[in-house]
Amino acid sequence: MANVLLSEAEKTYILHGIQNDYRNDGRTKRDYRPMELETDVVVHAMGSARLRLANTDILVAVKADIDVPTSDCPKEGKIEFFVDCSANATPDFEGRGGEELATEIANTLSKAYLSQQVFDLSSLCILAKHQCWKLYVDILILECGGNLFDAVSLAVKAALYNTKLPRVSSAELDGGSMDIILSDDPYDCERLDVAFAPLLVTVCKIGDHCVVDPSAEEEECSAISVVIGVSFRDDKGSITSIRTSGEGSFHADTLNRSLDLGLSAGMSLNKALIQALNTDEEQNSKPLGEKDIFGFLK
Repeated sequence: MANVLLSEAEKTYILHGIQNDYRNDGRTKRDYRPMELETDVVVHAMGSARLRLANTDILVAVKADIDVPTSDCPKEGKIEFFVDCSANATPDFEGRGGEELATEIANTLSKAYLSQQVFDLSSLCILAKHQCWKLYVDILILECGGNLFDAVSLAVKAALYNTKLPRVSSAELDGGSMDIILSDDPYDCERLDVAFAPLLVTVCKIGDHCVVDPSAEEEECSAISVVIGVSFRDDKGSITSIRTSGEGSFHADTLNRSLDLGLSAGMSLNKALIQALNTDEEQNSKPLGEKDIFGFLK
C-alpha cells in the first residue's frame, strides 16, 4: 500500500473528523468513494474489466487454457490469480517494492475463492479426470490511491462476470488421447456464474472508530485493519476469509463491530456492482444501429 507522508497535525485532523463521523472528503464511516467501471476493455482476453475507485485504478484480464484436473479434484477446473504492481502506480512500487503486496493480494483472493460455495470450479470441468479449463486472472494495479484489496476484488468479479468461454461441442477419448472440439462462433459461448463470488471489504481502525474504503491518507493514520471476504446468497452475506494487517490490535467488541460493518458494506457493494454490470451488458448488447454513440463521430 502506498505510504503517504502526513504531519502530526494532518493525522490529528483526520482522526478528529472520523470521531465526529465526518471524513476529510465529506464521507461518513460507512461510505465508499465514487467508482467507474468498464468491461470488455482487453480485446484478446476471455473477459476483462477496468475499475477506478477515486485515485485507485485497476485493470483485470481473464485468459483460459485447457489443462488436466488435479487428482484431488478430478471434476473441477482451476483458477489462479496474478498481480502486477505498476511502478507508475506509486513510488513505493519502484524496483521490487510492489512484489510483496502483489503476492499478498493474490493469496488473499485465492483464499477468498477457495470454497466451492462461492465459486463453482466444477463448471470448468470438460471431461472428468482428463480435461478442464484453467482460468488465469491477471491483475494490473495502474494507480494506487488507497483500498487496493476492495478495488481489486470488484474488478476481478466484474472481469469474471464478463468472461466468455468457447462452448465445447464434443469431448471424447480417442485411442487414449483426448479429442476436443471448441466452437469457433464467438457468440456460442458459456458464461461463468459469479452470483456468489466474494468481494473483499477493508475495515480500517482509526483511533477508536472503524471506517470502510480508507483513502491512502487514512491508511497512514491506521494502526490495524481487517480485510473480510464476503460472499452473498439469498440476500444474506457470509464471511469466507479474514485477514488482518498492521501493528495494532482489535478489542473483541471492536472486531465484532468491524465484521458487521464489513458484512453490511459488502452486501451494499455487491448489489451496486451487479446492477452496474447488468446495465453495462444491456447497453453493449444492443444492435449496432441502436447503440448510443458519443463523441465527434455521432
